[in-house]
Amino acid sequence: MRSRQTILASLDQPWDLLIVGGGITGAGILREAARLGLKALLVEQRDFAWGTSSRSSKLVHGGLRYLKQGKLGLTRASVHERQQLLHEGPGLIDPLGFLLSIYKGDFPGRWTFALGLTVYDLLALRWEHSYYSPEDFELLAPHVYRKNLQGGFRYGDAQTDDARLTLRVLQEACAESAGEACAVNYLQAESLLYSEGQVCGAVLHDLETGQRMDVHARAVINATGAWADRLRGQVGGEKRLRPLRGSHLFFPAWRLPLAQAVSFLHPVDRRPVFIYPWEGVILVGTTDVDHPAELDDEPAISPEEVAYLMAAVEGEFPSLHLGLEDVLSTLAGVRPVIASGQEDPSKESRDHVVWNESGLLTVTGGKLTTFRLIAQDAIKAIRHLLPDLPALDTSLPVLDPVDIRLPDVGMLDEATRRRLLGRYGAHAPALVKAAQPGELELIPGTHTLWAELRWAARGEQVCHLDDLLLRRTRLGLVLPEGGKAILPALQAICTQELGWDEARWRMEQARYLELWQRCYSLPPAHLIPDWKAQITEARRQRAMRPSIKKRAIRTTALGVLLAGLGLLGYWLYQRRRK
Repeated sequence: MRSRQTILASLDQPWDLLIVGGGITGAGILREAARLGLKALLVEQRDFAWGTSSRSSKLVHGGLRYLKQGKLGLTRASVHERQQLLHEGPGLIDPLGFLLSIYKGDFPGRWTFALGLTVYDLLALRWEHSYYSPEDFELLAPHVYRKNLQGGFRYGDAQTDDARLTLRVLQEACAESAGEACAVNYLQAESLLYSEGQVCGAVLHDLETGQRMDVHARAVINATGAWADRLRGQVGGEKRLRPLRGSHLFFPAWRLPLAQAVSFLHPVDRRPVFIYPWEGVILVGTTDVDHPAELDDEPAISPEEVAYLMAAVEGEFPSLHLGLEDVLSTLAGVRPVIASGQEDPSKESRDHVVWNESGLLTVTGGKLTTFRLIAQDAIKAIRHLLPDLPALDTSLPVLDPVDIRLPDVGMLDEATRRRLLGRYGAHAPALVKAAQPGELELIPGTHTLWAELRWAARGEQVCHLDDLLLRRTRLGLVLPEGGKAILPALQAICTQELGWDEARWRMEQARYLELWQRCYSLPPAHLIPDWKAQITEARRQRAMRPSIKKRAIRTTALGVLLAGLGLLGYWLYQRRRK
């Protein structure tokens, strides 16, 4: 990836495509544009993946809950993309086993889940789920809540580092185009430019220097996610988005030991909750609440969300007696969801949309898993503006094949080599060669090498310390106090690679620690509701309710069964074609 300074010096040329937004959607669009030979520029007002794309639940999944909603098409597309990403991105996208606990009185129950998981596997053309008795389930998930446990299922999905996935897609887009595609951060699209009433570019504001410049393009795509209504407002578009916040807690693995993910229904509202290992820690999520705060402000978990997630942990693993003192960090992100008037935020559609308004193409919504399909839809939608655009080749890989070997330095185990190749792709050998003595060792308590910090600072457009610790690496999430203990060692790297003097380092350190304390740690304990009381009250009320009508259960099961039979036919058809 070229430096910010080099890209900024070349902006006064005409572009085929201007992409506003540096999350996974914008990165995917840039990748598709580069493959078509377009002169494409991506700009991001903060850091790459600063928004939703570094704050997701880190799951690359088929969307089991979308199957429950009857969205077979979305589920099928998601499963297909998941399988392709697993195949192409080992070390970045990795399989993750899920355990789904079933308790007496739960709805959906065992047989409904069995039918749903069968459909899920048929969509993937592979059989991955199994049912376990209560005794066997407890062996797979020690410390699980045992009262009324009827057993559970195991099924397969995948996980990733969302920020690193975004970076890799951006880097491969820029590398493939030999300079015809560029991406630059901290460059805000302040206002749109027009020609004959149609959008033809934007006034860009460099937030690091204060400089402003006009950039013209044949087509402009608004891929700003939850911020999409802001640009749309400049062309008269009415507000269509409902920003929803999803928050997470991180625990040390030794306090919440899990070898795989556990999925269950929250004891209070019966929403699905996940608890799973990620980057050497345990992640708990997610919430789904309206986010009325200013979008430009860094989002933070609320006291009510903390109580909600602690109630989930306490409800499923009561014997561990986890408390607030065990929480390493928190993470909150804002989802771009299309408003449809649903009272319950969780019932809003997660489908993506494409709007064309006065020449401004807006693409928003959707899932991390299907970012490639979203990008292809966006490229198809600008064809009328670029009539000479070649046809999309949808058979190309999502990620470039990495058929290389790392230098034999004798200290990298196989897991670390796989991880480096997955996260850095073709740049992994250069990263290893750039390491100084001792930097091919893991930072204690993490899966991250010291060399990754140096490489990111040298060549990944790092402007601030939080770029380095919260997105290029995830040390700020997995280390106590945001990695405060490693800052003295990190100073030398930033001095050498970024040219920061003592004054700049003190400013960046203070800025980062204040940001982490405000947005990535817990709110004051006295503001957090009593989650144990919430669990007790929810269980008391549920015990007083009449059981769910058998008719409703039969109807749900019949629907899933019919869908399963249809997909069984599809699976058999695909097998015969092979």
